[in-house]
Amino acid sequence: MTDNAPLAALLAKAETLVEALPYMQRYAGATFVVKYGGHAMGDPELARDFAEDVVLMKAVGINPVVVHGGGPQIGAMLKRLGVESQFVGGLRVTDAETAKIAEMILAGSINKEIVGWIAEAGGKAVGISGKDANLVRARKVEGRSADPLQGIERHVDLGFVGEPVSVDPSILTRLSGQGFIPVVAPIAFGPDGHTYNINADTMAGAIASSLGAKRFFLLTDVAGVLDKAGTLLTDLDPRRIEALKADGTISGGMIPKVETCVNAVSAGVDAAVILDGRVPHAMLLEIFTRSGAGTLVHA
Repeated sequence: MTDNAPLAALLAKAETLVEALPYMQRYAGATFVVKYGGHAMGDPELARDFAEDVVLMKAVGINPVVVHGGGPQIGAMLKRLGVESQFVGGLRVTDAETAKIAEMILAGSINKEIVGWIAEAGGKAVGISGKDANLVRARKVEGRSADPLQGIERHVDLGFVGEPVSVDPSILTRLSGQGFIPVVAPIAFGPDGHTYNINADTMAGAIASSLGAKRFFLLTDVAGVLDKAGTLLTDLDPRRIEALKADGTISGGMIPKVETCVNAVSAGVDAAVILDGRVPHAMLLEIFTRSGAGTLVHA
């Protein structure tokens, strides 16, 4: 290593900060909602990276709100207890006992684990659920299952699976204003007083819309939306998304994700981004660099 190498490395870091400066200025005071889940949640190193990203956002004046999933962890606990899971349209059929287990995992162990990661990174997080302060009110989701033999759809009772019907974000605004990072578990009360488990993507999108978030991040286990050649599509709008769905480029599990993004931007979110949560510091690359790191969806 030459004598100039250490200086060159320091200058490269300084240039990175200079590149980030206009983005810091642009987003100061803005709210970012992050849906956190997938492989990144189960990897301790990636979890630390995620926590550092969120704490850095808060330090430069951005107000992050984290909404987390936990499907694999719920599935693992149910398996340990000898309970077999059934899925319809990607949603877990949830009876009363399963709903209690889901709440225990989501609002208990996972939520507080994320709060702990953020604390270790130097931030102040508060773990809540959609039930707290009536943040989210839910309604029951009606499931449908196709019958290939008869060519018809049947209604399926999904049990205590819900979707957001209203959001009161005042508790999130208050916590953010007092310097805290809210971490939200995707469960909520229904009109019948029962607790409903909500898809985390859907919950995060509804919260982002209610807050008028500047950015809504969906951390996934893929790079983003890919074209048929496997190349990342970095900029999409609803019309282009419909065309990509029609020709089969967007298919399977990516369809509900892009639809969640479209719903969010249609409801006032400035832009939504589908990101690969397995990439270290993916959110920082997306926010503070010119090239970005995922698929940005805008109106």
